[in-house]
Amino acid sequence: MEIVLHVGAHSTDEDNLLKCMYKNKDLLSADGIVVAEPSRYRPAIRETMQALVGDIAPLETQEALLDSIIDEDNAARVILSHESFFCVPGRSVGNGLLYPTASLKAARLRNLFSRENVRFCIGLRSPATFLPAVFERAQTPNFEEFLDGSDPAALRWSELVSRIRTMVPDAPVTLWCNEDTPLLWPNILRAITGAKEDFRFEGVNDFLGTIMGRGGLTRLESYLQAHPPQTESQRERIVAAFLDKFGADALVQEIDLPGWTDSYVSKLSDLYERDLEQLHKMPGVTFLTP
Repeated sequence: MEIVLHVGAHSTDEDNLLKCMYKNKDLLSADGIVVAEPSRYRPAIRETMQALVGDIAPLETQEALLDSIIDEDNAARVILSHESFFCVPGRSVGNGLLYPTASLKAARLRNLFSRENVRFCIGLRSPATFLPAVFERAQTPNFEEFLDGSDPAALRWSELVSRIRTMVPDAPVTLWCNEDTPLLWPNILRAITGAKEDFRFEGVNDFLGTIMGRGGLTRLESYLQAHPPQTESQRERIVAAFLDKFGADALVQEIDLPGWTDSYVSKLSDLYERDLEQLHKMPGVTFLTP
């Protein structure tokens, strides 16, 4: 069995992946792919991790945990999604790091399922937009306190993934950029679920509707029905054109932070692009791209 842990990052998903997968859970279950119910696994995992304090779960504990999470006896893949598996939004930055406790939490999550294969899935986002978005959700009075002494220009996703890979070397990592999510949506769903290439997700375009609105989505779906794309790259080009026409405003994020000029935001974006180049070279990492 493979346990797939979709662990965020914060403000990259808003549970849209889980909503779409859950809408298809019966069809996926027929192929041995189980989309677990959040109300069952989120508290169960939190409580078991707290009780073990990092130790490897005894086999009977692992069996009891899985029994509390799923009912299926023939599951080949179990999907667990929660953007706060590593921490709450207010603790996503600290000590000069993105998710400073992530490697420890990753190891503890791995220890819950030591007899199974485990994969981590993470959507990344440019610090230029990630930090303001997560700060809005953090229960922290000011931005400097939220940063906890961290320099935004020094924060690297590659450093985070390297820590996870070092701590849990037998757990591969699948990554994608939040900026590419609208184009990659079907590929992300397939990567997480392991569904076959010919599997068609019901409601696959619902997420795009949150960006381009009902009117834009209706036009997109009508166009796709009249002109079915022959390849994934064709679909991506069509979606990109409709996003440009109907979703451009929704994809723009206003940033209002002290000292964050246009040139500084551009600098953070450039550093992010260089960081992604390092991630593409990292062993044990699958990077989804358009």
